[in-house]
Amino acid sequence: MPARTSESFILQTYPFRESDLIVSFFTRDQGKLRGVAHRARRPKSSFGSGLERLSHATMSYYQKENRELVSLNSCELVHSQFALASNYEASVALDYLAEVTEQLLPPNETNERHFRLLIAVLDYLRSNATIWPVVTYFALWSVRLAGFLPDLRVDVESREIAEEMLVTPVHALAPRAWSRETAADLRRLLNRMIEEHVERNLRTTAILETL
Repeated sequence: MPARTSESFILQTYPFRESDLIVSFFTRDQGKLRGVAHRARRPKSSFGSGLERLSHATMSYYQKENRELVSLNSCELVHSQFALASNYEASVALDYLAEVTEQLLPPNETNERHFRLLIAVLDYLRSNATIWPVVTYFALWSVRLAGFLPDLRVDVESREIAEEMLVTPVHALAPRAWSRETAADLRRLLNRMIEEHVERNLRTTAILETL
């Protein structure tokens, strides 16, 4: 089978065998996939920094019939999140975006709108000092795109924020003095809905709320 090339976001990696990695990655054209990156843990790996969490990369891979895991050939980095990862709050936000995407999306199902959501919030996060509009916007739209957005029984300010976010691109949101307390009830509601939907607790939500 010829190699396939897909624009992708790296979600998670796990050590495998002596020098390999299992990689969960979200492709624009094939949805969420898992594969083996052979020799990726070696110092001079050809994958370089392309397998870091939420790296935006072009992945080359092939899949044999009846094999769950694809074989990763190479990756060409489009955009690194290295600068964000060096800031603790932004790093936790990256963990949250990756975990929600990993848990919420089913495998092998194309989801162009969620892919564009990741592009938008990461671009905004790189240009904005605070993480709170990013994680709130991402949670709201992740739930909406997954099709189970609830009746938002939240306070007046949080409802106004949600209504604006549902009709406004993240980069065009009205200026607001954001803090952890801003729309906290909205985030808690959305995260609870996500956890109920995936039937497991999110590891990153508790960390976020201690920042």
